[in-house]
Amino acid sequence: MMRLIDETGAVVGDGATLPAPEALLDGYRRLVLARRLNEQAEALVRQGRLAVYPSSHGQEACQVAAAAVLAETDWLFPTYRDVAAIAARGVDPVDVLVMLRGDWHCGYDPLATRVAPQATPLATQLPHAVGVGHAARLKGEDTVVMALCGDGATSEGDFHEALNFAAVFASPVVFLVQNNKYAISVPLSRQSAAESLAAKGVGYGVPGVRVDGNDLAALTVVLSEAVARARRGEGPTLVEADTYRIHAHTNADDPSRYRADDEVEKWRPRDPLLRLRAHLTTTGALTSRLEAEFAAAAEEMAAHVRAGMGGESVLDPAELFAHVYSTPTPQLREQAALLAAELNEVRS
Repeated sequence: MMRLIDETGAVVGDGATLPAPEALLDGYRRLVLARRLNEQAEALVRQGRLAVYPSSHGQEACQVAAAAVLAETDWLFPTYRDVAAIAARGVDPVDVLVMLRGDWHCGYDPLATRVAPQATPLATQLPHAVGVGHAARLKGEDTVVMALCGDGATSEGDFHEALNFAAVFASPVVFLVQNNKYAISVPLSRQSAAESLAAKGVGYGVPGVRVDGNDLAALTVVLSEAVARARRGEGPTLVEADTYRIHAHTNADDPSRYRADDEVEKWRPRDPLLRLRAHLTTTGALTSRLEAEFAAAAEEMAAHVRAGMGGESVLDPAELFAHVYSTPTPQLREQAALLAAELNEVRS
């Protein structure tokens, strides 16, 4: 497993491949923002402003690195747990969160942001990601697609189909599996008997790389190399990031029913934010002044999120039928008319 900085913040090996201090410092700044976004979103759930929130607390390094290695012309295909990755890509976090409070749309323009809508069903975004990458290759565009998923998604048929197609047609896609050990309540040991999830790449003819998912430095190096490989036309890479879901699957989940507290406690010292902070403090790159600046920026972002999520959504129920077909079917017209009649009755 690729690792450059250990849990104490010490450099592993000779440090020859370690990213520049400026890059690590910017990565730490992004980690601080991502952690604060997770905390603020969870608070909004408790306040009734969000219906649900799948926190990425503890695995933010995967999300920050995935966004950081992409060019503006590249694409990010996220899951429902990748709010921090989308925000790190530059999308307003308020726009990212509106879907989780019940708005019907994803909140942002995928074409303008080069970020696909968050996918709640497991692995369904992966064939879409491969399609975008394949289309870009056919058109001769310099585009790479970063496709995010969790360990649970590797048990789905869409995962197999996406990797197989991408390998056969050398699609410029990087598959990043955030292995946080659980598919809701199902542990990895009940999902796969493979030596690792990265090893699954062998069956598709795809290089598989296993990396410490709580080591931002290692993630940056591995993902940068995978993106560069895809951009050179050498096809996809399967990256397995070894990480852990510290918080519950969502606020509706009770993790005590399927995992022990001592298991969680073993992972807390491996926190990606604490690890990088220790490293940067030891090297002198992170000063108290910079730490205060990053914290202030995170609080400003949190205040922006609170203000943006404070109002009620203004929704038009008729829009349920507006974008299903370019020419509505008789059934849709009938249903739309029935809803309109019921709404008129309520209003009168």
